[in-house]
Amino acid sequence: MAENAAGSRGRLDARTALITGAGSGIGRESALLFAAEGANVVVADRDEEAGERVASEIRDAGGEARAVPTDVSVGAHVEAAVHTAEREYGALHVLFNNAGIFPPDDGSPVGTPEAVWDLVMDINLKGVFLGCKYGIPALLRAGGGSIVNTASFVAVVGAATSQIAYTASKGGVLAMTREIAVEYARQGIRANALCPGPVNTPLLQELLADPDARARRLVHVPMGRLAEAGEIASAALYLASDESSYVNGTTFLVDGALTAAYVTPE
Repeated sequence: MAENAAGSRGRLDARTALITGAGSGIGRESALLFAAEGANVVVADRDEEAGERVASEIRDAGGEARAVPTDVSVGAHVEAAVHTAEREYGALHVLFNNAGIFPPDDGSPVGTPEAVWDLVMDINLKGVFLGCKYGIPALLRAGGGSIVNTASFVAVVGAATSQIAYTASKGGVLAMTREIAVEYARQGIRANALCPGPVNTPLLQELLADPDARARRLVHVPMGRLAEAGEIASAALYLASDESSYVNGTTFLVDGALTAAYVTPE
């Protein structure tokens, strides 16, 4: 394997990774980490300026990255991002379908506007479908690879603080990931659903700006804190690399034991 920009051998040397929602949060941290581990990174984000900033950070550190403006709910955008990976770097080896939204109007089944439901499904669920639709043929052309789909811990537990569209979309990601993992297992492709607990990202910071809302949720987290985006990025790196070569079709929870808890420490 070749040496990466830091002069050491990385876990993703000579590979190309496409990361959606890579302009901020978990996506940004993953893009920087994957590049530090030797990957060529395609930074796909609908915020063109944010995507280019991340790509510039990678290049400034001696890595390889290209930013592609991408609305994951639009097939032509996703297809273009995949083509960029193959055109610029020769092949696609890692597909990280990470982009997602959580609108403030996403609440109970009776209170959530239909338009909000449709928007969340278009990005959180259809966006993952489109990533796989256009990414899987590229992975097959490369001889195989790893798909990491961002789901959520809310896909496996219920919550009285309802977010019905988000929860349903992430449950769909789990089901889709299992199906893909089984279908392509003998063709060299692994697919796993990364399920973070609450993460300290701008998206959640806005939601938990209210101290009562923050306390309402943190009381259920045994570790007593939110995850940091870099911690989730490290889990994504594991799933993307050969270290997880026999990990396939999993609901990969990175939630600080939240879903294991009945009562938490005082």
